[in-house]
Amino acid sequence: MDRVLGIVLGGGRGSRLWPLTRQRAKPAIPIGGKYRLVDIPLSNCLNSGIHQIAILTQFNSVSLHRHIAKTYHLGYFQPGWVQILATQQTMDNEGWSQGSADAVRIHRSEILHSGAREVLILAGDHLYRMNYRDMVLQHRRTKAEITVGVKPVSAGEASRFGVLRMDAEGRIVDYEEKPRDERRLESLRSRDEEQRPFWASMGIFVFDLDVLRELLRARPVDFGNDVIPRAVDSKRVWGYPFDGYWRDVGTMRAFYEANMDLLGEKPLFCFHAPANPIYTRPRVLPGTRLNEVSLKRVLMCDGCHVEGAKLENTLVGVRSIIRKGSEVRDSIVMGGDFFEDDDKCVGETGGDRPLLGIGERCSIEGAIIDRNACIGHDVQIQPFPRGTNLHEALYSVCDGIVVVPKDGVVMDGMRIAPG
Repeated sequence: MDRVLGIVLGGGRGSRLWPLTRQRAKPAIPIGGKYRLVDIPLSNCLNSGIHQIAILTQFNSVSLHRHIAKTYHLGYFQPGWVQILATQQTMDNEGWSQGSADAVRIHRSEILHSGAREVLILAGDHLYRMNYRDMVLQHRRTKAEITVGVKPVSAGEASRFGVLRMDAEGRIVDYEEKPRDERRLESLRSRDEEQRPFWASMGIFVFDLDVLRELLRARPVDFGNDVIPRAVDSKRVWGYPFDGYWRDVGTMRAFYEANMDLLGEKPLFCFHAPANPIYTRPRVLPGTRLNEVSLKRVLMCDGCHVEGAKLENTLVGVRSIIRKGSEVRDSIVMGGDFFEDDDKCVGETGGDRPLLGIGERCSIEGAIIDRNACIGHDVQIQPFPRGTNLHEALYSVCDGIVVVPKDGVVMDGMRIAPG
């Protein structure tokens, strides 16, 4: 695996996850209370023995850079590196990258000088645990020039992915990115299983270095729309089937449901798994303080203080503060980046604002409360019908989920609810 270069795509504007991406790139969004999305592909690489990893960044990348710098130190006695390749203006490139393949093309010089034999391309907004070693070994065994990670999906899901058809040996012989036409989709049906009759691309690719260099000469924009469809007709493109837990969290609904999945009695994805752990930034935080609290299906992280509250089916991130008489259900409380001592705090406009965290006697259901949010006393937040999308000054509603953005302020007595 020392001849494999892992490349994690840092993401574009992430408009489908707004306002979580208002101040950060998609891979920097917190998940599971204490992790960031980028920790998933980076941990999978390290657990697979891949120790040369580059993260390509461009949009809202400061918090992502900070997280990488404070987390991933391989040390002097560990071969390899984790480094950031930020989009920059050069004599050959004067603008921003236009898509995933264009981002890789811009950094082709660094990639070619890495000494890699194969290049592993990974997205930064998926939740899964996977051993890439097995995928690379299949790539070499089949003498493939490109290998695509694929998973079975239902007819209802297929239009969200690149859908492909494989022959009996596993070679990909047809590919369509997000097919909308029913006849075209039906022509790609290639599994006997009635519930999941299609193979879909996971956005995980292994390329022979020379083949990747050749394909990038055409200046493609995107891997799914441009590179893979063209390569199927001229290159040896194989599929690598994967049927474990995998979730694309690129939309607010998918992100919310992926976090809720972590709260089940037997979660489909578990950060507690002893084998192949997910790594993140080590913090020096005190233990969580709980006093007269009711908890049911709650995942709570370090440094929290919960007093006289009732929590149900809720994920509570680091440094979260939830005060007396409040009830939080079916929600994600991301916590804070720092502690606060003052009884009253001055906001950006000079006026008083509520303390960090959730105030007293609040009722919050079906919501995402981003980092450093200040929720006053007697606030009510209720979910909206699915499909509802609103963007107000203090909050957003995304597919029915109320999102209070990072550093957001909700004053005492405010009600955010349909009707």
